Amino acid sequence: MSTTEAVRTIAVRPVGGSTAILEIGGLRLITDPTFDPPGDLGEGMPRRTVPPALAAADVGPVDIALVSHDQHPDNLDAAGRALLARIPLVLTTTEGAERVGGSARGLAPFEHLDVDRPDGGRLRVTALPARHGPPGAEDVLGPVVGFLLSGDGVASVYISGDNASVDVVREIVERVGPVDVALLFVGGASAPQYFAGAPLTLTDERAVEAARMLGARAVVPVHCEGWTHYTQDTASLVAAFAAAGRTELLAVVPPGTSVLL
Repeated sequence: MSTTEAVRTIAVRPVGGSTAILEIGGLRLITDPTFDPPGDLGEGMPRRTVPPALAAADVGPVDIALVSHDQHPDNLDAAGRALLARIPLVLTTTEGAERVGGSARGLAPFEHLDVDRPDGGRLRVTALPARHGPPGAEDVLGPVVGFLLSGDGVASVYISGDNASVDVVREIVERVGPVDVALLFVGGASAPQYFAGAPLTLTDERAVEAARMLGARAVVPVHCEGWTHYTQDTASLVAAFAAAGRTELLAVVPPGTSVLL
């Protein structure tokens, strides 16, 4: 691997649900930290059925937490909140930052923050729009953001957050262009009490379309195993990419395993 190839790679380690650890440009980041054990969260709430592949105590140092939203326990739970207390920078929605407190900073869609990297460069973290369901979802479920990681000498990475809309992905591509790697929250999450069970995250078919729009060289699925409100899973996603002739894009990484992309 050449030096150029080395700096343009990203290490991705899914932990389970919406949580993944990313290493890019010498920085370690975590998405939507959820480390509570399986259990019942109450009537009408989704239930975790599989424990995280890594305990919060074993995560190690993290420079930045990317929290798509703080309202739902499959994106930020009690153990995840405790973890945030020892992370020097937490980026989330502008409303969520007030609730999370501590080192949390809110970013509006397309607002960015530049962070110094250990390798001497800078990593730009840009908040991106996300729609957690059909139009009008934000009025019911609250705001959600995705993120773009970019910078000289590093791969560009799109993190969708709980976005269900390919129209939103189209808007993002029109504003920021294609990306190298896409971390897509899939699983076609659904809750019957909201929007007649309409998808709250990308379905398999929408994930295929989003990947096409993004022009990504690799797509890492998260948010598709281990919770009761996912209506689709890894197997159905693999089948959808195969049917579209795009199997080579999909990087299915077992929770707890790290892959270089």
